[in-house]
Amino acid sequence: MKHHNHRTEAPIRRSIALTAVVVGSLVAAFCVSGAAAATGADLMGGPVVNVGHRGTAGLAPEHTIASYDLALEDGADYIEQDLRMTKDGVLVVLHDEDLDRTTRGPAENCTGPVGEKTLEQVKTCDVGSFFNERYPEYARDGYEGLKIPTLEEVFRRYGTETNYYIETRSADAPPGNPGVDDSSGMEEELLRLMDEYSLRETAAENWRVLIQSFVPASLEEIHAEDPSLPLVQLYSDEETGETLRADLEAAGGYAVGIGPSTDDVDRGLVESAHARCLAVHPYTLVEEPDMRELIDLGVDGMFTDFPNRLEGVLGGEAVDGNRAAIGSAEASRACLSGTGTEVPDTGGVSLLLPAALGALLLSLGLLVATVRRA
Repeated sequence: MKHHNHRTEAPIRRSIALTAVVVGSLVAAFCVSGAAAATGADLMGGPVVNVGHRGTAGLAPEHTIASYDLALEDGADYIEQDLRMTKDGVLVVLHDEDLDRTTRGPAENCTGPVGEKTLEQVKTCDVGSFFNERYPEYARDGYEGLKIPTLEEVFRRYGTETNYYIETRSADAPPGNPGVDDSSGMEEELLRLMDEYSLRETAAENWRVLIQSFVPASLEEIHAEDPSLPLVQLYSDEETGETLRADLEAAGGYAVGIGPSTDDVDRGLVESAHARCLAVHPYTLVEEPDMRELIDLGVDGMFTDFPNRLEGVLGGEAVDGNRAAIGSAEASRACLSGTGTEVPDTGGVSLLLPAALGALLLSLGLLVATVRRA
């Protein structure tokens, strides 16, 4: 009869068991990696904010009160304003440098650069009829005759209970950012209006106003005036993921987030931005599958022409506008203070698999050594 050596069998069994556990961990690592992509867990711990691009530009005339009202009804956490300055120094909400695309009215008032028109001239222009012409399936009689709002009119209507995402426009914008003007004093006037409507403090504390620009000099001017205000550096769609990552360190000196084109967003960019506590808010989403893909990558919000679609994609994860802004601010502060979840900058490569493989190799080494000793 053969006698078993229980002294050698026990270590072998323990090593085999350990190997099995580690192999299981490796399999789990693959599953967790896939699950993280599937659930889209936000790397900064905050909500995914729903930014109504020019209000709800897919369903109503952009940058009009009707567009903003509909965006808020459809779940937008923020409404966006592109700023232009009239000849007489009034901030109006209009995307293009020229009036030609979106306005109808007297040619002397409603064509050419808005910076060459007075507010009185601009107010003669119809900014709604173009939408009915271009999108007959969404046309409404009430859109005809809508006027370009001033920023003050927007603040007066929505007050301190609405979140604003405001873009300053400047002639110093980089190539690839069309429709810029050479107006001056925009940043100063913006801050004055924020003070007048009690928005500066709530912007600083709870991100109720985010200010973005393609032009670092514009954001740096605001930052120098008030370092507490949350700023977002926009990037042209002519950038690449590599050039964006190269600029993150500089942007982090004055901004709390970045606004890349959706085509430039990948997991590596998101992780690199989060490693520097920068939120990622890409532009501009239309289709639901694209929204889901960006959420899976871990973005912190996005601009969309259809806030109702993003609200549906977020489902139970959607939060109301006030809580979305506050949650984003809190996540940013937690990251900067070191109390949030630290996100290593891996360039998009998961750390789970290398760790599990290392553990597996170590376990196999122990098993071989034990067998040899036996």
